[in-house]
Amino acid sequence: MRKLIDPNRKTLLRILLCVFAPFLMQTASAQTISFNRDVRPILSDKCFQCHGPDEETREADLRFDQKESAFESSAIVPGDVDASEMIVRIHEEDPDLRMPPEETAKPLTEDEIEILTRWIREGANWSEFWAYVPPRNHPTPRVENESWPRNWIDHFTLAAIEAANLKPAKQADKVTLLRRLHFDLTGLPPRAGQVKAFAGSDKDSAYEELVDRLLESKHFGERLAIYWLDLVRYADTVGYHGDQDHNISPYRDWVIKSLNDNMPFDQFTREQLAGDLLEDSTVQQKVASGYNRLLQTTHEGGLQLKEYRAIYAADRVRNVSAVWMGATVGCAQCHDHKYDPYTAKDFYSMAAFFADIDDEFHLQKSGNAPNSVPTRREPEMLLIDDAGQRELDTVITDLKAANVQLGKLKKDKAESPEHKKEVVQQQAKVNQLKRQKKASEAKGRWTLYTKALAKPRVTRILPRGNWLDESGEVVGPAIPEFMGEINCDSERATRLDLANWLTDCENGSGKLTARVFTNRVWYLLMGAGISRSLDDFGGQGEAPSNPELLDRLALEFSKDWDIKKLIRTIVLSETYRQSSMASSELRAKDPFNQLFARQSKHRLPAEMIRDNALAISGLLNLGIVGGKSVKPYQPAGYYQHLNFPARKYKHDESLLQYRRGVYMHWQRQFLHPALRAFDAPTREECTAARPRSNTPLAALALLNDPSYVEAARAFAERILENGGESFEDRLGFAFMLAVSRAPDENETAVLKDLFENSKDAFSASEESAKKLLGVGLKPFEHADAVTLAAWTQVARAILNFDETITRN
Repeated sequence: MRKLIDPNRKTLLRILLCVFAPFLMQTASAQTISFNRDVRPILSDKCFQCHGPDEETREADLRFDQKESAFESSAIVPGDVDASEMIVRIHEEDPDLRMPPEETAKPLTEDEIEILTRWIREGANWSEFWAYVPPRNHPTPRVENESWPRNWIDHFTLAAIEAANLKPAKQADKVTLLRRLHFDLTGLPPRAGQVKAFAGSDKDSAYEELVDRLLESKHFGERLAIYWLDLVRYADTVGYHGDQDHNISPYRDWVIKSLNDNMPFDQFTREQLAGDLLEDSTVQQKVASGYNRLLQTTHEGGLQLKEYRAIYAADRVRNVSAVWMGATVGCAQCHDHKYDPYTAKDFYSMAAFFADIDDEFHLQKSGNAPNSVPTRREPEMLLIDDAGQRELDTVITDLKAANVQLGKLKKDKAESPEHKKEVVQQQAKVNQLKRQKKASEAKGRWTLYTKALAKPRVTRILPRGNWLDESGEVVGPAIPEFMGEINCDSERATRLDLANWLTDCENGSGKLTARVFTNRVWYLLMGAGISRSLDDFGGQGEAPSNPELLDRLALEFSKDWDIKKLIRTIVLSETYRQSSMASSELRAKDPFNQLFARQSKHRLPAEMIRDNALAISGLLNLGIVGGKSVKPYQPAGYYQHLNFPARKYKHDESLLQYRRGVYMHWQRQFLHPALRAFDAPTREECTAARPRSNTPLAALALLNDPSYVEAARAFAERILENGGESFEDRLGFAFMLAVSRAPDENETAVLKDLFENSKDAFSASEESAKKLLGVGLKPFEHADAVTLAAWTQVARAILNFDETITRN
């Protein structure tokens, strides 16, 4: 870019601005331009590719991600649009000089040009990038409607709503609030008795008592774990190649228990990243360290060790930066980041934290058992209860003694019949004890954990990410350079130092971590994040719509890292209690609900849709918390292309079939079809926000998946047994179970027609009725198969209601 402006171009610019001035005056917002909210996203999207952090692609030695570079040149002259080369180049007629260049295929829109022009005219106020500046305490804003707020959150949201000349939505009705809280805090629908009791209560404290009861429920951890497992890409299989099973479900149970116990988030972080490095590390802390083993791994016979070292290191950097930093450090694997100040050196320095993980047994020829299921991924540990452990210890002691005795007998070369008989008997004893050992181990569960190497592997920068190129600089563990240095007591920083830095609010990035996490909790409870970019607090992300609120939430949370306290504060607010119904004016002015002048209505996650159907039907098995992964019904032949080794899916044939979705077997390459139909991720990478699609496949899954057909039949049995005698009474009972209300006249008429038509059809073919009712484990017990089948059709329709699978 030239540092001097051609006088002729200045004249042209004045003419262009005169032409555009009326348009700019008409469309310009009265609101002052915010650099982080309005300007930086434009520069990042349209300019950073050539004028950003990556020096390899930087043009004219000009950076728009740094104030000094942008202002020292004549690119941006605060207050003087005519003198600002940026504006000149934007309006340049010569396509070879116009910015952005045509080859980038990123032309500026008229609105974007207006924003940049106004920003410079108003003085080009510059702010440091919001996500890298620690949250600061903002005073609680004053509001006009002082009777509306219930807590400090409401002051922040209402101030923004009033500034937009809007009003918040009214409070949702009691039943909606009851269902919302149950789904948000436990992932389960309320029982009919709970609906009646809450709706009929006049106690002022009823809502708060409900919140406290749900937060203490053993199902709270199960619900929140679904989201955490998405973030850390938990799955029951390795992902690559044969996608074999691996032993990791105890980690999932540790997450659930930790959330139920309200483990502080800083401790939650330390135990996952470095549970094995803690002093006097407990068994459960080692289980927590299984986080480091969740990545996809290969068990292919012809693998290249160095290639997969690089792949595993990159996977870990991507995940730890996404989960705790909301950052895309993984983009710096081959070159400096295009949009954020992360360098390739930063990437490999982060990878060096994980160079001590002893997890290469499966990459060695001696340890590679490519076709075993579950596959071997040492180190692994067996978890078993006290009684089982005592039994196993006894068997192991006896087995050692028997092997010693067998060895002695085999050394004796005596050929007498008595000696041979003794050898055979001793061998039989050894074999029997081996079977006992295997039976004792089967009572427990194996799980992957992290074991540190005495000497960490060497980490060096790989030029352009090429694992064959070993010419790069050797680096040690370090945080991104622009974020400072990590405090540690040893010469080499460890995973524990990294975990401490991530949650250290004084000398680390604790407050930034808190901002990332609270934004995600807000998303879970409000349907959208304060920053909608849940996975990217970087240049390509989206600035928070209410940064002061997000800062305050982060600061409050980082005081004690109390997850339940954070959630309680949000759900007790009036902001949370609003109706999801909005006026046409509000939807037009705030279509993405960034003012939070209403609640969000959204479909339940895939696992919760299944839980909801099973709960309504009465089949849901809510026994113990935790346990091995379970396998519900699945279409025959779905695994036909799953090889190395070839496998056939076998669903559970016990009450395990009806356990919650959080316990479902997660096959990365062949994720259960009913999970995929409702947008569950394969968990190959961190998923901070699942998509919410609306497709025919979802409706077909609800109607025809065997789990839902069996649930509908059990629901129908429940209706016939407990719903009364008349059709209307039974339908009212069904609606109360499914959607916590009575049906209206139209719904009653439509479903009665469905019932009568189904009854006629099944009367003409009783065999078709029995075929429908024969799905599932539990045999139907109703004497009148035709009536039961007809009610099953009605139940299928009710389970398919949008209202049934939606959180309002």
